[in-house]
Amino acid sequence: MSSNSLGHAVRLARETLPPMHPAGRPFVLGGVAATLVLRKVSKRLGLLAGLGTIATAAFFREPRRVPPARQGLVVAAADGLVSLIEEATPPAELGLPDEPRTRVSVFLSVFDVHVQRAPATGKVERVAYRPGKFLSADLDKASDDNERNSLLLRTDDGHELVVVQIAGLVARRIVCQVREGDQVDVGATYGLIRFGSRVDIYLPPGSRVLVGKGQRTIGGETALAELPT
Repeated sequence: MSSNSLGHAVRLARETLPPMHPAGRPFVLGGVAATLVLRKVSKRLGLLAGLGTIATAAFFREPRRVPPARQGLVVAAADGLVSLIEEATPPAELGLPDEPRTRVSVFLSVFDVHVQRAPATGKVERVAYRPGKFLSADLDKASDDNERNSLLLRTDDGHELVVVQIAGLVARRIVCQVREGDQVDVGATYGLIRFGSRVDIYLPPGSRVLVGKGQRTIGGETALAELPT
């Protein structure tokens, strides 16, 4: 194979295969090492370890996304299934008024992309982590009882958005890459939940929800709601 053909193959692979979130690299490298060791013991064990490593790399994928060009939208923070649309009070640790807001919950299975993306362009005003239980993320009480990490985001036009990463039944690690005072762009990756989870978005009063229960969302692209004008 010529160098030109090899270079073309590499470029094609980069364009076709989604990038991997940095948090997944230790797991994948560990899987590669285990595969090499197990192959010396048994080809079957090596094959199983190799398949497990490929599945792990797929779990940590971070595909490129293109947010809607239209202004005044809240986009989905995660890939998954809209499991709940209801009125609820934002997490107490954010210090917001004890008043209910419309909450849209998206459940992520182990097969979904597990990075979280900013639902709008704005400034991170507060980050609050709270330890908790590890109930199944599709249960109603998971929002209140499970381990979670909450963001208060102030959009460029002054609206308050709350985004909550919630650990699930097999999730044991919430990763948040942003800090208070950071500026984020809509659709940009800001965090990750490992192995099964849920993401809640609390909308400002007067927002119009654009999705329905049971609908699938694409993080960074699906229009979740329209902000009030």
